[in-house]
Amino acid sequence: MRSFWYNYRGTIFLLTGLIIGGIAGVVYGPKVAVVKPLGDLFLNLMYMILIPLVFFSISSAIANMTEMKRLGKILVTTLLVFLATSLISAILGYLAILIFRPINNVDMASVQHLMGHVKGAGGKSTYWLDQLVKTFTVDDFNKILTKDNMLSLIVVAILTGIATSLSGKDAQPFAKVLAAGNIVVMKIVRIIMYYAPIGLGCFFANIIGNLGSQMVATYLRTWLVYLGYSIFYFFIVMSCYALIAGGRAGLKIFWKNIGAPAITAIATSSSAASIPVNIEYTKKMGVKDDIAETVIPLGANTHKDGSVVGGIMKATFLFVLFGRNIATFENAVLIICVGFLVGVVMSAIPGGGFVAETVIITVFGFPMTALPLILIISEIIDIPATLLNSSSNTTSAMLVSRFVEGKNWLQGHLSA
Repeated sequence: MRSFWYNYRGTIFLLTGLIIGGIAGVVYGPKVAVVKPLGDLFLNLMYMILIPLVFFSISSAIANMTEMKRLGKILVTTLLVFLATSLISAILGYLAILIFRPINNVDMASVQHLMGHVKGAGGKSTYWLDQLVKTFTVDDFNKILTKDNMLSLIVVAILTGIATSLSGKDAQPFAKVLAAGNIVVMKIVRIIMYYAPIGLGCFFANIIGNLGSQMVATYLRTWLVYLGYSIFYFFIVMSCYALIAGGRAGLKIFWKNIGAPAITAIATSSSAASIPVNIEYTKKMGVKDDIAETVIPLGANTHKDGSVVGGIMKATFLFVLFGRNIATFENAVLIICVGFLVGVVMSAIPGGGFVAETVIITVFGFPMTALPLILIISEIIDIPATLLNSSSNTTSAMLVSRFVEGKNWLQGHLSA
């Protein structure tokens, strides 16, 4: 019993706070917003530490690698794992929508009513190459010091780590600074996590209190189908990934440690805010520091199995609404490919998906006035989508370990 408490006390505290917050949200509705500042405090603390965490974790992991060959192997393997799992998620998501047909008999009166509460986004289009440049780079150094430009920060962190490693002995003092910075930042994260049960509980209470009233019948079926898919993917598909990565031992250690990262993802609805907890518990699963500190931050911005399915759901919604057939082979391939693309370009911050929605509308030639229609879907699936986005990075880190370290990668951790 003592061992159980020691292993799961953090998860128990987090889950208790989440349950109490959810009950408060249901009971008090919008009035529960009075505790919103307590939830915002936790989220802001996570965001405040996010920039140094991502920079130090990636740059120190790369800078202290003894072989550039290993770095290349990790990055290439990570890319292949991300692509494979996202494609699997896209195909499974499309099949689920094709079978259950959640988007039928849409009540346009209710939709128009909800549209009045959704802020629009600019429909300004840009060239793909120009957008790519803006996604991965900024025109001033100070702009990388914000969560809105996470991919640019990751590029700088990777270049810093590579340059430090290539500089050899001359840069060893700087490599030690990066390593020490990573240790200090992770300690700060652990301190912040003591407040997590209260902060997450209050944050989740506010979400439930306000989102519950928006769960109109016309979108309820869509949410239920997505929720069912999320449960299937989280418990079945991710278990398969853990089993492939580490056998029965991998499956056991995955479910022993996934609780806290999963609850954090559910409560915050943010892959970015989940990075610190995800890194910590991924290491507890036996994943080496350099792999965990590379895969998790990268995955939070470029690998989103949940958003892939969300993109497919939004595309099929518009297809049905505008009378186009989703079951033809050509449309099926296009929907899966666009959903896959959306899962890659989605940002890690809640509400930052306007680019993805714009991509869906412009690729298929729908009018930009349809934007609010799929923004509603974004809101109601945000929580389970974040769960899949965040947790899939953990299983990806395990799979990367399997291919980089070999099939016995977990044995050293278990024996220790």
